[in-house]
Amino acid sequence: MALRPEHLRSIREFVAEELTPQQEYLDSFADAPLPLYERFHKTGLANWWLAQDLGGLGLGLADSVDIVSELAYGDAGAAFTLFVSILGTSIVELYGSPDLRTTYLEPMARNGTFCATVGSEEEAGSELSRITTTATRHGDEVVLTGEKYFSTNAGFADFAIVVARSEEAADGYLAVLVPRDTPGLRVVRRWEMIGLRSSGTYQLSLRDCRVPAANVLAGHGLRLLEFGLNASRILIAATAVGIARRIRDLSMEYGRHKHVRGEPLTANAVFAAKLGQMETWIEVMRNQCLAAAREYDTLMATPDAAAEFRRRGSLRSALTTKLFCGQTGWSIAGTGSEMFGGLGYTTGSNIGKLVRDMRYIAIVEGGEDVLRDIVYSRYVVPPTKRI
Repeated sequence: MALRPEHLRSIREFVAEELTPQQEYLDSFADAPLPLYERFHKTGLANWWLAQDLGGLGLGLADSVDIVSELAYGDAGAAFTLFVSILGTSIVELYGSPDLRTTYLEPMARNGTFCATVGSEEEAGSELSRITTTATRHGDEVVLTGEKYFSTNAGFADFAIVVARSEEAADGYLAVLVPRDTPGLRVVRRWEMIGLRSSGTYQLSLRDCRVPAANVLAGHGLRLLEFGLNASRILIAATAVGIARRIRDLSMEYGRHKHVRGEPLTANAVFAAKLGQMETWIEVMRNQCLAAAREYDTLMATPDAAAEFRRRGSLRSALTTKLFCGQTGWSIAGTGSEMFGGLGYTTGSNIGKLVRDMRYIAIVEGGEDVLRDIVYSRYVVPPTKRI
C-alpha cells in the first residue's frame, strides 16, 4: 500500500489537535502519555509499516519519512515513541519464525501497541561486543540474566528484543524475544531525558528470565541489531526535518511580530537570508532521508532480504543520513534560537524545547563519533581491511 493523501490529513489533524496544543504537558516529564498514543491508534495509522498479511498497512520506509516529519513537527518525543518499534519488529519480521511473527506482530497491528529493543549496557557503552548479559540454553528454554541501560518504550511494550552473549552460540551473540510479563524482567527506572520527554526510556534488569528456545531469532544477535537500526536511524533523521520545519515556522511567526528599526524582522535582509538557508537545509535533509529510505525499501523487496541485510549490516546511507541530519538539524536549531535573541534562551518560547529535542538526533542509536568510525571502518578503508 502507498501513502495516501487522507493518511497525511489524518496525521496533520492529530498533530493539530493532540500535539501542538499540549507542548507544556509533553515537555513536563509526566508519565508516558499512553492515552495520547491510543488516540493515534484510532487514526488507523499506528505501526503503519507492519506488513499487510499481519493486519498492518504495509507502508514502506520512504512513506514513513513524511509521516515521521509530520509527527515530529508536533512533538519529536511522540514521533519517536510511535516509530521506534520498527527497530524490533523489522528484526522479528525477517529473522523470527512464522509463529513469532503471527503471535507478536499481529497484536501490534491490531491494537497499536509497542515493542522495545534492548542492547545497551552501562559498562559496554557503544561497544556492544562487550555486553555481559547472558543467554544460556536450559533444555527447551533460554535463560537471560543481566542489566540493560537504555531502552525506549520498554516500560509499556508488549515484548522486547534482548541482545545477549551466549557461549553456546557459534557466533557468540543472540537476539531473543522476551514478552513483557516474563518473570524476572523488571523496570529499574525511567530516565529523565533532556529532550523528547513525552517518550519513555528505561533501565531494565533481567534475572533468570526464561523464554522458549523458539524465541531466539535466526542469526548473529549483533548483526540483527545492526539491520534493525537501519530503519530507525533513517526515521530518527526524519524527525530532524519535522523539528526544523517547526523552527522555521516559529521563526517566521516571531519575525512578523518583532520590529527592528521600525520594520518587521521579516523585512530584514539578514533574517531573510537565514530563513532561506534554513529552507535549503530542510529540503536537502528530506531528500537525503528519502534516498536512504528508498534504498532500504528496495533491499526489503529482494527475494532474500534477510540474507542480504545480514551480509550488509549497517547501510552507508542510513549512517550518513543520520549523521548529516543530526549536524544540519543542530545548525538549524542554533540559528533559530539566535533569531529569538534573549528569548531564545528562556522557557518563554517553544524554541528551547525544539533545540533540546533536536539534540537527540546526534546522540540516540549511535553518537556522531561512533557513526563516523563505522563509516570509516566499513566504507573508507581498503576493502581487504574492512570490518
